[in-house]
Amino acid sequence: MTVTVTEETAPASHYDRIGGASAVKAAVDLFYDKVLVDPELAGYFSDVDMVGQRRHLTLMLTTVLGGPDEYAGRGLAEAHQPLNIPVEHYAMVGGHLVVTLTELGVPADILADVQTVLGQVQDQVVSRGNRSGV
Repeated sequence: MTVTVTEETAPASHYDRIGGASAVKAAVDLFYDKVLVDPELAGYFSDVDMVGQRRHLTLMLTTVLGGPDEYAGRGLAEAHQPLNIPVEHYAMVGGHLVVTLTELGVPADILADVQTVLGQVQDQVVSRGNRSGV
């Protein structure tokens, strides 16, 4: 009788599970395709370098999903507080992200984790005068 010993390996990250860099890039492209045609959200991006914006979100989403942390841009609060984003618009953006990931076949447990992160960072993005209950 032969016994095979296998090394335990760390579980695959969400990043690896969804397909790595190409999957994150596809998600970011589809996400911005949705946001940029949304009349309530498109105005936030009218003066934005979208090539750079897509790159920043790709790096940030890569980090959130457990991939390589190469994001070196501004923090969420620094980038978003001057935009006076109301909670309703934040929720719409989050909705577009979840729909995008769902359409791309991202597993439910990863979607749940992304939604958790969206909840955790909301106060960094939503304008201080536009938080829940205001």
